[in-house]
Amino acid sequence: MINSIQILTILLQIIDVLVIILPVLMSVAFMTIIERKQLAAHQRRVGPNTTGYLGLLQPFADALKLIVKETVLPSQSNKVLFILAPVFTLIFSLLGWAIIPFGQGLTLFDYSLGIIYTLTLSSLGVYGILFAGWSANNKWAFLGSLRSTAAMISYELILSSCILIIILLTGTFNFTKIIEAQQAIWFIVPLLPLFFIYFVSILAETSRTPFDLQEAESELVAGFFTEHSSVPFVFFFLAEYSSIVLFSCITAILFFGGFSMPELFVNEYIINLQSIILGLKTCLFCFLFVWVRATLPRLRYDQLISLCWLQFLPLVVAFIILVPCVLIAFEILPY
Repeated sequence: MINSIQILTILLQIIDVLVIILPVLMSVAFMTIIERKQLAAHQRRVGPNTTGYLGLLQPFADALKLIVKETVLPSQSNKVLFILAPVFTLIFSLLGWAIIPFGQGLTLFDYSLGIIYTLTLSSLGVYGILFAGWSANNKWAFLGSLRSTAAMISYELILSSCILIIILLTGTFNFTKIIEAQQAIWFIVPLLPLFFIYFVSILAETSRTPFDLQEAESELVAGFFTEHSSVPFVFFFLAEYSSIVLFSCITAILFFGGFSMPELFVNEYIINLQSIILGLKTCLFCFLFVWVRATLPRLRYDQLISLCWLQFLPLVVAFIILVPCVLIAFEILPY
């Protein structure tokens, strides 16, 4: 029998999850309108401005429009995988928020192997895209899913290598301890060249322009979700923007000190606003995601792969050799 204490514990755990998930879904919704507004500003257009005050209700109008559309299942598709693929993609993108520290002690699960957990989820997320392209029985969707797999294999290596250097500097896989290691100086300062490689890698990891070859409308109609409509398409949409916000938050943690500020600025007032500080840093990188989309054209597929293997990989390997040598030479190993 489940007693009242166990029921109360389960309810509190559900509330903890909702406290994280609901703001994330709201941020994803408003990320779409921020992107459209920012792109309109770059291109000297008006952008959404009629649905609600200044167009603030546009995300909800878009969601309603997509939900009431008919869900079309291709007759020759694998219908089980066709429906489950977007669900898998969304779940893996939302699970990444479980270990994000929003302040000192403010995390759903302060996992000691947080970075391994994050990299694992990002690797598993590609299966949803692969299943979506294969199950649709559409050549354009299948080609898009194969491109996603190739890009993941390529840029996951660069991404994990960049994070490995931060692990060498801090001696830990835990996000909270990585933030604490940046009290004196943010890692963006000594690792500025590495940061640019890392940022390009997360652009490719989240399938954003100029690396959105998985859904290149000029080549593959809409890529891996060509045949998806209505609610399954909404799931892919939410997963993409959730990944953007998540990787923006992780970037703020790894290179910009997360919820902390350098010692020069730390005082009692700042410490009480840790979650707001992390939110502002996350918004900065969300802005950069859209800025890159508005500025750069899409690469060719061969350019995407050669950029990784012929240019980024030698640089990252050089950093992996250089950083431990510097730490040992100056006797500043963290362990």
